[in-house]
Amino acid sequence: MASRLLHLRRLLPAARPSVAAAFSTSITPTPRVSGLVDEICGLNLLEASSLADALRGRLGVDQLPPLAILMGGAAPLAGDGAAGAAGEEAKPKEEKMAFDVKLEGFDAAAKLKIIKELRAFTSLGLKEAKELVEKAPAVLKSGVPKEEAEGIAEKLRALGAKIVLE
Repeated sequence: MASRLLHLRRLLPAARPSVAAAFSTSITPTPRVSGLVDEICGLNLLEASSLADALRGRLGVDQLPPLAILMGGAAPLAGDGAAGAAGEEAKPKEEKMAFDVKLEGFDAAAKLKIIKELRAFTSLGLKEAKELVEKAPAVLKSGVPKEEAEGIAEKLRALGAKIVLE
């Protein structure tokens, strides 16, 4: 593995100038910062990993938030209430894509019809469907798209079931 790292290390210096040129800014760093950058660029992968761990320990940071990794930058901190509130107001509330169809209750006379309908839109057997209906409130189907969940709920409500979409 060490020989592979050394082989990769030989390939990296040739690529550095083009990468550095792509991300260059008009602000020139101080000589101290330039020295640190040169020193960090001279580290191998194991040393760079050790440096990252040491900085995390010194600064008291466990890891980057997952959102920061996906977005390629720093995410707002959870403690920053003003930025969080402004961001929530700017974004419209996202519509839920998947729903759970939950049976809250049913008319006793409609129990058999509800069991039959439940078997029609699930792969449950008669015994499993009956047990599920009898232990209401229970989730009948989860992760269902909105249109399908509304269709199921409408059919079951017409039979006398009390359905909630969560």
